[in-house]
Amino acid sequence: MRIGATDEGVCLFDFQYRKSIDAIMARIERLAGDKFSEGEHPHFQLLESQIGEYFSGERKDFDVQLHLLGTPFQKSVWMGLVQIPYGDTRSYKQQSIFLGNEKAIRAVAGANGENGIAIIVPCHRVIGDNGSLVGYGGGLQRKKWLLEHERKHSGKTGQGSLFA
Repeated sequence: MRIGATDEGVCLFDFQYRKSIDAIMARIERLAGDKFSEGEHPHFQLLESQIGEYFSGERKDFDVQLHLLGTPFQKSVWMGLVQIPYGDTRSYKQQSIFLGNEKAIRAVAGANGENGIAIIVPCHRVIGDNGSLVGYGGGLQRKKWLLEHERKHSGKTGQGSLFA
């Protein structure tokens, strides 16, 4: 994982080998300027602790401080992702409706793809309208694993073949 922060919060927690990591890094560095740190930072200790709790099934919500770096629209989409409950999924259409613009499905999907804070800003919880896994910067195998992990620890029953 690549991690980065500013004094305002974590602004990067993403897969090292993601295809678009260079573009995401360039956006973050451009918007954060010299405030961006990829090395040691006080926010990283809490991030590491909370991610460990997430993977052990103990944590369902994060309270690590975030610094979302993007356009106002991207930020609204990313904040909408945080509203998807642990163990649940939404389609891109459902997420667009939740954000107040049903016709913005493609724009919402594009903003999801630009999310540079994996797991904590849970873009993995957005799926295709037919329940299929579509698009994930960390790869579909990781997306499937994350969704199954959350289903298992949420106590909710699975949906369709994804969770069979």
